[in-house]
Amino acid sequence: MKRILPAFCLLAVTVAAVRVTAQVHPFRDGTPGVAGYRSEVLAIVMIQGDEFTRLAEAIPAEKYTWRPSPGVRSVAEVLLHASAANYNMYKLVGAKIPEGIDTKTMEQSTTDKARVIATLKESYAHARQAITDMPDADLEKSMDWSGGKITERGVLLFIVPHIAEHLGQLIAYARFLGVVPPWTADEQKELEKKDSPAK
Repeated sequence: MKRILPAFCLLAVTVAAVRVTAQVHPFRDGTPGVAGYRSEVLAIVMIQGDEFTRLAEAIPAEKYTWRPSPGVRSVAEVLLHASAANYNMYKLVGAKIPEGIDTKTMEQSTTDKARVIATLKESYAHARQAITDMPDADLEKSMDWSGGKITERGVLLFIVPHIAEHLGQLIAYARFLGVVPPWTADEQKELEKKDSPAK
């Protein structure tokens, strides 16, 4: 289960990200104040944050403690794990974790839907600001990484699929719980409008 789920999740989120059907449209509307490579990363992060938030809002509060099997993250834990990653990963490119944020305990800090969503939104605001504030000159800076080296450009490249994996995980959870991802529901409504006979 643990091996199969991430693979399915990554496929699901890749398809969703390509269609760009969430409420935000940074590839169309742009990323004011940010250009080049950072703009491309920011656009994807904005889409992921929007989809995470919309899906979190669509999942019923009583399902936030649901997990597919023992030892696997619950709905709330997936959302808070992604939130913690938004602080921990961007710390590597110079964005300090705000005072009062404890990423070590964040994942198990709450199962309250409102608090989880608030934490998620705050973490994405932090991620967007980190990318916005990062100088382009820092992209080629190198650091130690898993026994080798990586640039800050590479760190940004690593963050996107890492978070996408967990978004895909949450999409799989939602489907199992009978929750249709909101952007899919939007598409279905549009198709129904097109298929409806003209009056």
